[in-house]
Amino acid sequence: MSVGRRRCVFSDGAVGFGGSFGYDWGQNADAAVFYGGWTPQLVGIEFSASASLSGKHWMRHQPIDSGLFVENRANLKQLLPANSLAIVHANDVLPTNADGTFKNFPNTDLFYLSGVEQEESILLLFPDSPEPAQREILFVREPIEILEIWEGHKLSKEEATQASGVTTIKWLSEFPGILRNCMLSAEQVFLNQNEHRRAAAIVQTRDDRFVEDCQRQFPLHTYRRLAPLLHQLRAVKSDAEVELIRRACSITKGGFERLLKFVKPGVTEHEVEAELWHEFIRNRGAFAYSPIIASGKNACGLHYVQNDQICNDGDMLLLDVASNYANYNSDLTRTIPVNGRFTSRQRDVYDAVLRVMRASIAGAVVGKMHRDWHHEAQLMMNEELVQLGLLTKEDVAKHTREAPACKKYFMHGLGHPIGLDVHDVAPTNVPFAAGWVLTVEPGIYIPAEGFAVRLENDILITEAGPIDLMDDIPVEADEIEALMAAAAK
Repeated sequence: MSVGRRRCVFSDGAVGFGGSFGYDWGQNADAAVFYGGWTPQLVGIEFSASASLSGKHWMRHQPIDSGLFVENRANLKQLLPANSLAIVHANDVLPTNADGTFKNFPNTDLFYLSGVEQEESILLLFPDSPEPAQREILFVREPIEILEIWEGHKLSKEEATQASGVTTIKWLSEFPGILRNCMLSAEQVFLNQNEHRRAAAIVQTRDDRFVEDCQRQFPLHTYRRLAPLLHQLRAVKSDAEVELIRRACSITKGGFERLLKFVKPGVTEHEVEAELWHEFIRNRGAFAYSPIIASGKNACGLHYVQNDQICNDGDMLLLDVASNYANYNSDLTRTIPVNGRFTSRQRDVYDAVLRVMRASIAGAVVGKMHRDWHHEAQLMMNEELVQLGLLTKEDVAKHTREAPACKKYFMHGLGHPIGLDVHDVAPTNVPFAAGWVLTVEPGIYIPAEGFAVRLENDILITEAGPIDLMDDIPVEADEIEALMAAAAK
């Protein structure tokens, strides 16, 4: 629906707390489009039917028992000092071009604590508040008529409680007053920011803007970092979280097995990607990350994502593709022969990588440091590369941790934590603990020969030893060939 006339009256600033950073806690803000610090007040404004005022509340997965989030909040409260206040915001809905936006990507910290995926939500925790009703509050957008006309359903207070287990639900417009009341009693305030060690944010998040606003409004409080506490908690997965990761792994398995029936000489990388889109979405998943579908020499670029080349007879096809489920991610890599048959050389390299992966899975035990685990894999890889004729024994003799002999052919890390984020948050300077979920992903990259092999499974570390969460996904070379041959008949 296109319209001829549109009218907007702009006002500088915003109603209530934090206006200069694009916050507007009034009802109009729920239907406003934010341009920096300017808030257009809606006066007879009309949009095309394809426009979106902001991101939708996306929930493709089945409902999750709110007990998971109740437990997560309880664990965080145990780490907070007395009279502490903790606040976590949803992510912004990010723009594309013109008036377009991406779909809403939930803030994983907020989801971890509340199970709520709706944009602009805020969680406030004040366990020692003198007012029991203010010890745990979830703020959500009020589902006014214009929002529901243009964006569809928004959470009611009852639905927010059902999802989160939080019994006190307030509308966003109530946040400034309640915050001020809580600040009068709190002695220290834990605020959240993205402190992932590889974060590359170039714009301020809602959490970032709130940190500045809060410190300006209440300069005499003691402020603390919430992220280290959340990283500590999120590193160890509960049984419920592991089951959600298993569900993501199961969807990924279906996608990979579908590809074994589909891939043949002449298909394009983007056609392979399309098969996965369908398989993941129809099973309530989605790509956990940008898919890497790299045929031939493309696989020697670690994060090749163009996916626009033809898969040729004789090529290897590296597939770093996986689904998420309910915001929990899996991460899989397989490398298969496009024509269904490994050459002798391809199989030798493949089996070398597989041996390193299997040994590294076995070596991921409670108490081991990540750096030592990685170095063990490098030593194994050195020996495999000698057998493949890619390194000499003299090369290996010069190996050090700082200058590993295998780096020319295996130049990346062995694995990483995975969970609500693909590269999940976890302390890097502590030993592996029971409940950690890690990827194991060795590889050999040979640009001179026009191919690479990487294999990757996800594992759960337990006191009894590692559990391979992907042990039912085909990985043996003979099994890959047999499945592809059966599909070709």
